[in-house]
Amino acid sequence: MKVTQHLWFEKDMAAAIRLYVSLIPGSKIVNTTAVEADNPSGPAGSVTITEFTLGDQAYMAIEAGPLDPFNHSFSIMVEVETQAEIDRLWDALSDGGSIEQCGWLRDRWGLCWQIAPLRLRQLLDDPDKAKVKRVTEQMLKMVKLDIAPLEAAAKG
Repeated sequence: MKVTQHLWFEKDMAAAIRLYVSLIPGSKIVNTTAVEADNPSGPAGSVTITEFTLGDQAYMAIEAGPLDPFNHSFSIMVEVETQAEIDRLWDALSDGGSIEQCGWLRDRWGLCWQIAPLRLRQLLDDPDKAKVKRVTEQMLKMVKLDIAPLEAAAKG
């Protein structure tokens, strides 16, 4: 059994996927196919399907005109080890998009992303409830997540 996330783009899918695979190590475009038959989204050749990976996750995307816009019910979470990685991904993905609270952003195509340090998960899994509360309160004040203040909050 194989599970693949599927994304529907109204337009400019190829540019989006090129950006995504350039940002996430171990990613690649596997295959791109133009649908060679008339279909509900348009005439032959107007619909494109691309298979790609982001890290070790399989994705398929279709560019087939308007349908439903991306929303928060689906997001791609990228957990990284360093602040430099957070900054790099944040800057690239938010360019032309919009930033939100708690490490969330929308890229220029409207896809929602969560860019988070791996350390945050460790801090939130700590058995010390007071520590978890301090870290959570600090995170809720942030837009782009910053590891140093989260660590400081954990220490009290």
